[in-house]
Amino acid sequence: MKEYDFYIVPTPIGNLGDITQRAIETLKFVDIIACEDMRVTQKLLNHFDIKTKCISYHKFNEKERINYFLNMLAEGKKIALVSDAGTPLFCDPGAVIVDELRKKHYTVTALAGANAVATFLSQLPRGDEDFTFAGFLPKTKSHIEDLLKKYKSTDLIFYESPNRILNTLKIIKEIRPYSRVAIGRELTKIFEEIVIDDTEKVIEHFQNNTLKGEIVALIFRENNNHEEINIDEKISLLKSKNFKAKEISVILSELYNLNKNDIYKRCLNN
Repeated sequence: MKEYDFYIVPTPIGNLGDITQRAIETLKFVDIIACEDMRVTQKLLNHFDIKTKCISYHKFNEKERINYFLNMLAEGKKIALVSDAGTPLFCDPGAVIVDELRKKHYTVTALAGANAVATFLSQLPRGDEDFTFAGFLPKTKSHIEDLLKKYKSTDLIFYESPNRILNTLKIIKEIRPYSRVAIGRELTKIFEEIVIDDTEKVIEHFQNNTLKGEIVALIFRENNNHEEINIDEKISLLKSKNFKAKEISVILSELYNLNKNDIYKRCLNN
């Protein structure tokens, strides 16, 4: 097997059985393992009886570690990079050192393995392969709104924490009222759950359930039919024919497969 200077090694996102044989062999073979949280990684290494020395490497010390790694490599040492879970460089540290090593012509390779985005997407019924990965969404509502408007014509996938997901879904519902979303939590674990539905119904589902574990979410691209329908124009037309708000909401929801409550609110504001 060809040897490299630096190995990017995916680790399980939940189920330890998802680690590859090559990952185990690589972590045993290298001289040092760079990891986000040594306590987390040590549990994995202990499980597979891997004795390799670990060193911390996270977003707060990425630049500080460059010289240390370069000195190690100059001595002929081999290094592996892991994150707490999944594939490094996906919302995890690693880009800084990989960029530096390639500039200095050290050999770098990445092993195939667990990744939350791929695991999640492979369970979703989508129209085609096009999607945008946004990592973790911004924290401010205005920035989330900009993102949702920018990527309304493509599936948008992102990571979210359990304590923020409900608020994020409410923002999505407000900005894109006819949106459809998919939520995946506890992927590969015993309590794995995938929910696919209109945003409003997903909000209702999680309001009655305790949320735990990391979350991967997807907003399906906006249905072109909704863009082509001028709802306010339809509401005005029906009002001119003396239809009441409740009647209008029923008519338009049935005709265009829209949310009845949303249309009713728009009738009152129109």
